[in-house]
Amino acid sequence: MVIYSPGRTSNHPEEPPADGLRYNFLGGGNEVGNVACLLEDPSNNKILLDYGLAPTNPPKYPAESPMIKNAVITHSHIDHLGMAPWLCSQYRTKLHGTVLTAAISEMMWHDCYKVSKIEGYPLAWDKRDIDGAIESWVTHDFSTPWEIDDWKLKLEKAGHIPGAAMLHIETDNGKVMFTGDFDTRDSMLTTGAKPQDTDVLFIEGTYGGRNHPDKEKEIQRFISRVVEVTDAGGTALIPAFANGRTQDVVMLLHQRLPELDIHVDGMGKRIAKLQLSHPEMLRDPQGLESAWRWAKQVSSKSDKKKALNSDCIVTTSGMLEGGPSIWYLNRLRDDPKNAILLTGYQASGSGGRELLDDSRIKIWNDKVKIDLPIDQFSFSTHAGHDEIVDFTSKCNAEKVVIYHTDAQQARPPLAEELERNGHEVHMPINGIPGIL
Repeated sequence: MVIYSPGRTSNHPEEPPADGLRYNFLGGGNEVGNVACLLEDPSNNKILLDYGLAPTNPPKYPAESPMIKNAVITHSHIDHLGMAPWLCSQYRTKLHGTVLTAAISEMMWHDCYKVSKIEGYPLAWDKRDIDGAIESWVTHDFSTPWEIDDWKLKLEKAGHIPGAAMLHIETDNGKVMFTGDFDTRDSMLTTGAKPQDTDVLFIEGTYGGRNHPDKEKEIQRFISRVVEVTDAGGTALIPAFANGRTQDVVMLLHQRLPELDIHVDGMGKRIAKLQLSHPEMLRDPQGLESAWRWAKQVSSKSDKKKALNSDCIVTTSGMLEGGPSIWYLNRLRDDPKNAILLTGYQASGSGGRELLDDSRIKIWNDKVKIDLPIDQFSFSTHAGHDEIVDFTSKCNAEKVVIYHTDAQQARPPLAEELERNGHEVHMPINGIPGIL
């Protein structure tokens, strides 16, 4: 059970730093996801960057935040905003972010609460706290400065999903930038992140030591597999994350295979509507609108049955952790002409990971053998190793803090190359403050 006792169980130092900038990762420092980082200076200027939880099995939570007036939420994935309702209920914290991040947050919090009840894992906040969190949003346009105490802040596009932001701060101790989750490559939905001149760079290192496959070759591999399955008379079940991946995949199929019968189900439908209501956040709003009108939206039981006879079903959950994807898999699994096309990372303990490793998956409390062919494709919207190194160099950062990264596998090769390039590299550990 996770129980926070506001102001009594936080281990964060009570006094501000004597000099420089102090950072303290409550989560996400030497792990992927679960992000929460406090940044403060000797004048007691202080913000919290993100306050998420990692929806793993079991879930991971950040340490308790001390009293904080302002938190910047980089984007609307649950590992970056999942614990924000607790902040707002306890401290009346103001949440800063883009208008699209704020719009999607309500849906993400309600889904997080629903899943916690189904899976039986605890939350430190209650469903009633969502309303307070929604009212706590203060939204900002990209590249438009605002102030918190003595600091000047602005958000820039992060290229991860629509609305995702990098935070740039001007302090008396130099310029600081947090990338949040970022990608310098353009996707179907959004343009890539552009380097910003800074003294200190907090950089996401999820893919340290690894590069992504060539994007066009991976797309061609995916398209060829879809054609192979559908030409044989099968249905391609395409599990996809609701927030970003579903829309990317539907746009890709519309662009490359417009003759196919595509059905889309799950929370990604509602997120697409929110994205379309903020076209300024999209790389190609007309492209998303056209793709969304083309794909058949599943909204009833009869629609679900029709989808079973379609060419492709794009649906949540992307890791086959409940949701419509399990419903469809249970009904498609007996026909060997059908196939499963995974489009994202499959975390340890997830249904998708179990399927890849053991060809079995939990369906309605039973472990079921799945004999369908399974393919996995890399459509990540995180920067790969080379993109991280190049971006860091172009930011002219003297000091680099690598976070949101696996400390054993991903961070060491990334830190080594950044140090060779002349950067002073910091490798944070959760709960241990560092000085810049």
